[in-house]
Amino acid sequence: MTTAPITSPLPAEAQDVVGRVLQQAVADLTDLSLIGKQAHWNVLGRTFRDAHLHLDELVDLARTQTDEVAERAAALGVSPDGRAETVGKESGLPTFDEGWHSVEDVTAKIVEILAVVIERHRARIAETSEPDPVTEDLLIGQTAKLEEAHWMWQAKQAA
Repeated sequence: MTTAPITSPLPAEAQDVVGRVLQQAVADLTDLSLIGKQAHWNVLGRTFRDAHLHLDELVDLARTQTDEVAERAAALGVSPDGRAETVGKESGLPTFDEGWHSVEDVTAKIVEILAVVIERHRARIAETSEPDPVTEDLLIGQTAKLEEAHWMWQAKQAA
């Protein structure tokens, strides 16, 4: 295995910081997509179809964003790691329990999980501001989309 086939436009210290941040994002966003699918398969209730389809939208968002951060890492000469074992160790997201869940419980849990992803992404924005404004910009755009999703999931809770 070649250890460093891609050279980085960043100095080594900046590459280390940004690479670590992007790897954390890969783990969180991969986990978000898996949580979304777990919820998608196990949601029950009167508004099942709406929640089922909304979860697919969340999974699509998470998968797109995972690919963006992984490809940014690769462009910087950092090998992204999306293996299940790595995601399980590195994700900072709350767990989603196995089994059937009501639409209301799924909605509340997704709101909670999205809040954590947003908080962690905002910290990543701050951490990448100086060493790599390009990565900072990517994370800012992603956070805006995550915040929009958070708003829409919260709106489902309003009565």
